[in-house]
Amino acid sequence: MTTAVSLAIAPVAGRIGARIDGVRLGPDLDPETVTAIRDALLRHKVIFLPGQHHLDDAAHAGFARLLGELTTAHPTVPAVDGTANVLPLDAEAGGKANQWHTDVTFVDAPPAFSVLRAVTIPPYGGDTSWANTVTAYEELPPTLRELAERLWALHSNLYDYAALKPEASAADQAHYREVFTRINFETEHPVVRVHPETGERSLLLGNFAQHLLGVPKADSAHLIDLLQSHVSRLENTVRWRWSAGDVAIWDNRATQHYAIDDYGDQPRRMHRVTIAGDVPVGVHGQRSVSRTGDATAYHA
Repeated sequence: MTTAVSLAIAPVAGRIGARIDGVRLGPDLDPETVTAIRDALLRHKVIFLPGQHHLDDAAHAGFARLLGELTTAHPTVPAVDGTANVLPLDAEAGGKANQWHTDVTFVDAPPAFSVLRAVTIPPYGGDTSWANTVTAYEELPPTLRELAERLWALHSNLYDYAALKPEASAADQAHYREVFTRINFETEHPVVRVHPETGERSLLLGNFAQHLLGVPKADSAHLIDLLQSHVSRLENTVRWRWSAGDVAIWDNRATQHYAIDDYGDQPRRMHRVTIAGDVPVGVHGQRSVSRTGDATAYHA
């Protein structure tokens, strides 16, 4: 991964995350800088570009399109008014994602990249953390790594929301029932996927992973918790304190993230655009399989 453009890149944490300064994002960004950003993204898994106050939804989506074909905003959640590709994540409308997850793994081809822009940020709290699922896999004990490579998980957008989020408000619960799960999606994914660009292996789990195929329910839950604990070890994570206008871009094929819900009733609004990804492939060459729900309109 080489490029003629040299960016001002500063790592934020030891295993994941870097800050890039001196770049003005937009749909007219030159190809050399786009290549440099993409290279940094593949290397650091998540990159932060502060102070992009000039971006509106159209310019946000226009820049994201330089990284690849866009998905629609979400398989079930409506886009920002007047757009097809911009997803509003509004805390006041049930948009809190305070669980470790990889975006939209309940479909057969989850996004390759996500581009998130801070619109309204509370005066305190509301940070987001990301985890490196490549180093999580690489640091598994060899026996556990070999086991993970043989496992498959069923991912779904339909799960026990009340059990996972007992603190959820009535509005949050209604949003989940009426919007997020209005179409049920289920997909079988390998627990270990091979990155199509870097060749790295990573753990494909997160809160949409409901159970392991062919494994009894109780054992499945223990194994998922065990593997997930390696993902979310603090050494594998980076935490970003948002300011309005900040942009974060992450490789959805090599990360999980968690929006920290510690800001009470204060407003917090983010806009997200996602770049279409490929169908995950396991270490033995098998591709993920859609079981329920047609996501063609989302990632076509």
